[in-house]
Amino acid sequence: MSETAQAQLQAIFTHFPHLTEVQRQQFEALDALYRDWNAKINVISRKDIDNLYSHHVLHSLGIAKVANFRPGTTIMDVGTGGGFPGIPLAILFPECRFLLVDSIGKKIRVATDVAQQIGLRNVQAVHRNVMEEKGKFHFIVSRAVMDTRELVRLVKKNISREQHNALPNGLICLKGGDLSTELAPFKHTCEVWNLSDFFKDEFFETKQVIYVQL
Repeated sequence: MSETAQAQLQAIFTHFPHLTEVQRQQFEALDALYRDWNAKINVISRKDIDNLYSHHVLHSLGIAKVANFRPGTTIMDVGTGGGFPGIPLAILFPECRFLLVDSIGKKIRVATDVAQQIGLRNVQAVHRNVMEEKGKFHFIVSRAVMDTRELVRLVKKNISREQHNALPNGLICLKGGDLSTELAPFKHTCEVWNLSDFFKDEFFETKQVIYVQL
């Protein structure tokens, strides 16, 4: 592992100091696994692979700064790609269950292999369009490029009526930029947090966590 990756990994350990030794080993293993897969399939931008821990893993864990999922919580990651934010969150919350969904089969192969290699037993990754997913979940998470209004339309059917956490069931997205227009319909049911309030890296200056109660 490069010195840059090591420093970024240590930043994760600093932000989440209560990780077990198993969790630390799982996070540490991600570097080699994603580099190996990235040499075969462009899962992460080639120029960004050196920022795996800060731009992808820590970014995913931004959701954990606003939602502390209780054991038994069910979570669907929509458009997971190679496993973000689902795999970092599944490491952090081993007693929660995660379904990782993506319509691109080769990316699901990556997510499946990474989860298996690091021994995650709380993750299932499926090659599926979210429109076809009928399961019910407490939360939907996504590193969303899709407009929030469209995403809500697609996943509202998947929200469980059973409440299990302090935060009511809903959608939690990692987004960036000006979201005023797309969040306007949810002004009474949404909250926005700036990740720069939690993480000091300049990458996070324009990044936000969006929560919409559903």
